[in-house]
Amino acid sequence: MRVLLLIVFGLLALLSLAAGGAKLAAMPQEVEFFSALGLDTFWLHALGAVQVAGAIACILPATRKIGAFAVATGFGFSAAMIFATGNMMFGAISLVPMVLMLLTGRKLAA
Repeated sequence: MRVLLLIVFGLLALLSLAAGGAKLAAMPQEVEFFSALGLDTFWLHALGAVQVAGAIACILPATRKIGAFAVATGFGFSAAMIFATGNMMFGAISLVPMVLMLLTGRKLAA
């Protein structure tokens, strides 16, 4: 069971790293999404930094708990922004990685 938890945890950390990297690189889709919500690139980069830092912190067992929390926070903010666009179904689906990260991070940190 622990191996499955580690795999899910690792995949979620990689997802966070990719999402954060896209934000830090100011990919056009990300910039457009944030602009549509009235947010400037400062917030784009801030969320990207949280997602990347959280993913990196997930590597070491000593920082895994804080990394899981940072990744889950990043996923949560992303989902909230999707909800703000009015896309309720995609917003709800976007909450799944947040919940999975909180559950797997808690189990692995214990």
